Amino acid sequence: MSAIDIRFACPDWWDRLQRGETPISDQVLDEEMAEIAVALFDKLRVPDIPGQPRMADAAGEWVRDIVRVAFGSIDREAGRRVVGEIFNLVPKKNAKTTNAAALGLVAMQMNTVPNIDGVIIGPTQEVADKCFAQAQAMIEADDWLKKRFRVQEHRKTIIDLHRDPKTGRPLNAKLKVKSFDPAVVTGGIPAFAILDEIHVMAAKSYASRVLRQIRGGMITNPLSLLLMITTQSEEPPVGIFKDELEYARKVRDGVVSSNVRLMPVMYEFPEPFQKDKGEPWKDPRNWSLVLPNLGRSITIDRLIPDFEKAKETSAEELAGWASQHLNIQIGMGHHLSQWVGAGHWNGGTDTTLTLAELMARAEVCTIGIDGGGLDDLLGLSVLGRERSTKRWLSWSRAWAYETVLQRQKQIVEALRTFETAGDLVICSYPGQGIEELVAICVQLRDAGLIPEAGGIGLDNASGVGVIIDALELAGIETDTLKSVSQGYLLTGTIKSVEFKLFDGTFLHADQPLMTWCVGNAKTEPKGNAVVVTKAVSGAAKIDPLMALFNAAQLMSLNPEAARGPSVYERRGMLTV
Repeated sequence: MSAIDIRFACPDWWDRLQRGETPISDQVLDEEMAEIAVALFDKLRVPDIPGQPRMADAAGEWVRDIVRVAFGSIDREAGRRVVGEIFNLVPKKNAKTTNAAALGLVAMQMNTVPNIDGVIIGPTQEVADKCFAQAQAMIEADDWLKKRFRVQEHRKTIIDLHRDPKTGRPLNAKLKVKSFDPAVVTGGIPAFAILDEIHVMAAKSYASRVLRQIRGGMITNPLSLLLMITTQSEEPPVGIFKDELEYARKVRDGVVSSNVRLMPVMYEFPEPFQKDKGEPWKDPRNWSLVLPNLGRSITIDRLIPDFEKAKETSAEELAGWASQHLNIQIGMGHHLSQWVGAGHWNGGTDTTLTLAELMARAEVCTIGIDGGGLDDLLGLSVLGRERSTKRWLSWSRAWAYETVLQRQKQIVEALRTFETAGDLVICSYPGQGIEELVAICVQLRDAGLIPEAGGIGLDNASGVGVIIDALELAGIETDTLKSVSQGYLLTGTIKSVEFKLFDGTFLHADQPLMTWCVGNAKTEPKGNAVVVTKAVSGAAKIDPLMALFNAAQLMSLNPEAARGPSVYERRGMLTV
């Protein structure tokens, strides 16, 4: 047997897609094991196509490449699987669920270990049931498989009756099809797991816990295999989907190269292609590049009518269609109804910016606060005018109470991601958010960086009175606080921020929370004005962005710091 040589990185992945190849590097595998697995895969029948053709005729070569890597990367001498995880990003209607069922049956037939469990996990009970039905029908369509497997429909379980050639006993391995739920995966020790549509799973409040349970159960088995098959998300990627997506891209691009077990197989356009304002992804001539099953389960002719309908319906409908059928990431490839500044946000990052760094570089600061309610975030943004360049520098933070997590479950995983990054605080007691917000305001006041008049801008939302009381109790003068008019009256400020992002005179701290908020921000025309409102943006929050606009409104008045040079400058801690 040739030594296995796995190359996880595939820097020429875009060239391979353009040549119609699978976007993975050339591999040196255990060819015997790889071809046995492919032969088993090819024999399976597709149960929901007339005539029930075999996979040999119905499936694309890209799926066989995944099968080869999954089962040909076992180092038999070391007793381990070199490729322990596969992340397959592929658009809708490319036979994902059918392939998941087929891969589960191949894994069962390749297994030689008695009493193991394998699982196929769908994001919902409906998807899990469909996947089980596909696997069951594949067995029913093949006389050999009917003899080998016993199907327990009521338990959504397939049992392997094949006998161990050494002991003569049935292997008794089980393939279970489950929905994504802590109650059905906790405590399991799967030998292999196939996750279908992880982008839907990411919206669950318990998603990271369940994935951790799955990986934790597999860690003691060096032959374990985790396969994730998914399309893009219909919302900006968050939670476990965002984490897995970004990690897979780093592996594919060679950014991460040590201790890697994950093989990325990703059908997507490069980021510059998605962000191109000419929107080349809208040209059907480019679609074939990310549709590996084209001509089998999907055709361009069948996609075009839905594309045209989505385009005529709304920008949001088109964005959703493109995310599912072309893997266009929300926030990258869509320009209609999005805040104009979002197109320049990524170009305005300064990764060195922290609150302390901003204070050290600024000659004056303004603070914006967006109070919101118990269903919203409490947002704060500090905006500094840089001493040497007059550029605007921003840093933000937000707080959330448990009520947000309880009532807005679809964004819980996103909030947990921002908490880990340090941009968001999940409050453990009432008043914590206001206390910490006030402490930041006092810190800036004591540094002599905020103006005595109009240094802290607040919206006029309900609940803001509690914040005002807390600020005044902390010794911040009433004149320092200023109500910032919202709605169309903020149009000038919003456009100023847009232009400063465009010309490079606005830099931000590159915080995931703010990138998310900016991606959520939608605009609504009001006559000649442009309004960014929470109502238009829906459950996806924009509170810290509105806080930034409040701070920008005050900074646009060209304020001066309250007490001249800051304490940092007086102590000789500043460099110009």
